[in-house]
Amino acid sequence: MTIEQIERAVQNLSTQELFSFSGWFEAYLESKWDNQLEEDILAGRLDQAGARADQAFEAGRCTAL
Repeated sequence: MTIEQIERAVQNLSTQELFSFSGWFEAYLESKWDNQLEEDILAGRLDQAGARADQAFEAGRCTAL
């Protein structure tokens, strides 16, 4: 299935189907994001960013949210 076919299919959904699809798709994207983040952490791709954040915190360069 092509992107164009998917777009047409989504455009033809009823309002109720569109909201249902939207909820499913949002959850799907969140799951993909979580999986990618976990892979990045396990592969060490975020180690440098984490170290910089720790240094900034320890140097007092952080503010409360």
